[in-house]
Amino acid sequence: MKLLEILDEARAPDGTLLALARHDRELLILAGGRPLMSSRMHGSEQALATLGCARVPREAPRVLIGGLGMGFTLRAVLDLLSTDATVEVAELAAAVVDWNRGPLGPLADHPLRDRRVRVRVEDVASALREHPATFDAILLDVDNGPDAFTAGGNAALYGEAGIATARDALRPGGTLAVWSAWESRAFGRRLRHAGFEVRVERVRGRANRRGPRHTIFLARR
Repeated sequence: MKLLEILDEARAPDGTLLALARHDRELLILAGGRPLMSSRMHGSEQALATLGCARVPREAPRVLIGGLGMGFTLRAVLDLLSTDATVEVAELAAAVVDWNRGPLGPLADHPLRDRRVRVRVEDVASALREHPATFDAILLDVDNGPDAFTAGGNAALYGEAGIATARDALRPGGTLAVWSAWESRAFGRRLRHAGFEVRVERVRGRANRRGPRHTIFLARR
């Protein structure tokens, strides 16, 4: 039986204990002792990029990613976009950025080394407020979605005020794409109430079309 090996630990700004761990060949990020993400399950993170960036312009697109995770969404975005794109990443936990520059880097072929990427160690809500009418796509993979459990403060991001802030940070015709471990009809209603055209996609957690089903909300301004 393979034991869980803790490689590093750090505190998130809200005090939650984050840990980078290894189990056999699998790398995990734990939050408060519970698995938050795994190197074995990233198909839906890649789908977030593919679906969220489907309508971005070919020339000089600007994309904001909220939540770095293990870098799989960022890698998929970079593979989709042109060489003149700008991709901003807002990650609340500095340790997650460090892990992506270290042991997690090879998983997604070191996306932080790409010259198109700008990393901000801060709450994605701050990045949204500071950039009105800026982004062609905003991809949110923060906590476990609208029913957040890791950081209670993330709940505000999915409330009416947070949705309005995200809407205002989009260019006309831009897309807000939100990853969620579960479906949330209430969140879909809030998006529509904010004036978005909403589509909900159910995707598999693994790239081989297996694993649990996750939800991606696609909201077009």
